[in-house]
Amino acid sequence: MKDFKILRFIDKFRGLFESFGVDYDTMRKILQLKLMLDERRVPTVMQNNTSKKKSEEGNSIIKSLWFYILLGLMLVPFVIMKENYLFQMSFLFGILMFMMMTILISDFSSVLLDLRDKDIILSKPVDGKTLSAAKTVHIMIYMFYITFSFTGPALIVSLFRSGFMFFVLFLLEIILMDLLIVALTALLYILILKFFDGEKLKDIINYVQIVLTIALSVGYQLIGRLFDFSDVMNIDFVPKWWQYLIPSIWFGGPFEFIINKNYDTHIILFSVLALIVPILAIIIYVKLTPTFESNLQKLNNSSGNVKVRDRGLNFYLSNIFCRTKEERTFFRFATNMMKKERNFKLKTYPSLGLSLVFPFIFLLSMAKDEGWANIANSKMYFNIYFVAFMIPTILMVIGYSEKYKAAWIYKFLPFTEAKDIFKGTLKAFVINLLLPMYVFESIIFMIIFKGKIALDLVIVFLNIILFIVICFKCMKKTLPFSEPFEVVSQSQGFIVIPLFLIIGVLAGVHYGATKIDYGRYIYILILVIANIFAWEKAFNISIENM
Repeated sequence: MKDFKILRFIDKFRGLFESFGVDYDTMRKILQLKLMLDERRVPTVMQNNTSKKKSEEGNSIIKSLWFYILLGLMLVPFVIMKENYLFQMSFLFGILMFMMMTILISDFSSVLLDLRDKDIILSKPVDGKTLSAAKTVHIMIYMFYITFSFTGPALIVSLFRSGFMFFVLFLLEIILMDLLIVALTALLYILILKFFDGEKLKDIINYVQIVLTIALSVGYQLIGRLFDFSDVMNIDFVPKWWQYLIPSIWFGGPFEFIINKNYDTHIILFSVLALIVPILAIIIYVKLTPTFESNLQKLNNSSGNVKVRDRGLNFYLSNIFCRTKEERTFFRFATNMMKKERNFKLKTYPSLGLSLVFPFIFLLSMAKDEGWANIANSKMYFNIYFVAFMIPTILMVIGYSEKYKAAWIYKFLPFTEAKDIFKGTLKAFVINLLLPMYVFESIIFMIIFKGKIALDLVIVFLNIILFIVICFKCMKKTLPFSEPFEVVSQSQGFIVIPLFLIIGVLAGVHYGATKIDYGRYIYILILVIANIFAWEKAFNISIENM
């Protein structure tokens, strides 16, 4: 097997592991195997590349480190400033802890919660202490890789800007922070598994992955604005009791205590917490490892009480918006899949989040220069068209599922036309995903633009509904949830840009209609007719041709 450099480094601490009763040779072999398997796993930040050929060699997690190095540039301003170490380093560690906690939960939960270790490895002459050590070291290896990539630019700058003592202190606190995060995450899982079943924990992990993807994507837009600090260092520290509950402030304390020689009681207490709590957390985690391992069996259990509702909201919505029995059936089916399919949510919810955020990013950027009063009298409400940007992505993903093998049922349907299948599925997407988000955005836009754009918001929605049909006609036709995610076609990505141009054209016609007397009313009438015709004719496809 491949001998990794990191394992040769860990070999130097062999005596330390053996002093804790760990069979080091066995632990090393387990780590070696895990590191080889990691070369096949794709981290959350590289999810867009999951459809590339699996034959490509190399560890995707290691390749993603360049992304974290680039993202780490946002931390550099905090080590350049030297006026208020408590504030700037607390802020830096706040960002760092959020990033590392979400990365750990999204990318390494599969390691912490791996039942195969218990079922396969513990059936061999391997004791639980050795397996737990291998699992913890495995996670810590990548945590350190990612952390030092993310903090690398700031660490280098701090060495030249603030001196060797600052650099060493920064380095030690990063290690303590990683220990704290791993321990807290494991203890959080222990707590969740104590009171809930495995399905609840899987849902929590899924939503954290979604939040991480959105946060990183939006971060591209916000990084430039983070450097616009003017006089933020002139901040006086006012001690409050609740500050002791915020770990990032603990890690800011030692810099103020050692570098600035501030011997205030609160600063000393923060410094003590930064040192003691991570060590105690790891000790508690090690002590509770047997409990954690026993509770992991819950991951194989689903919720015991599954309620089947014949007359839920889904049923009534299908009766309102669907005309045929077949269409209503697939509306309900698609709604259930969108709510329960974790992989579908992981691939589509970030697009929904970005579509929700982008209109406000541009509005905030304009408001900073022109003020909200000028914004309210402008045409900036056209930014709401960014909602439509998530539609091609969702239509691409809607044909794929983890449970794709169940698609054999399509062959036994008592009809041959796919019209009702597609109409029911797309209506489910509109009602369950698009409409709630659009209504939320519209309410905020109505407030910003003082209620003057109600008619325009109706036009935007009608344009988006028409855009859905146009996207459907231009893209590959796949029966809903019938193919595995691994075969998502890369070629469809090339059609996205022309589709964005189409929504741009529809928005342009809308803008032109605002310049004509009664133009918007005429455009609404045209859009209503166009939508009726498009939704009636666009889905006439035979299932046999799919």
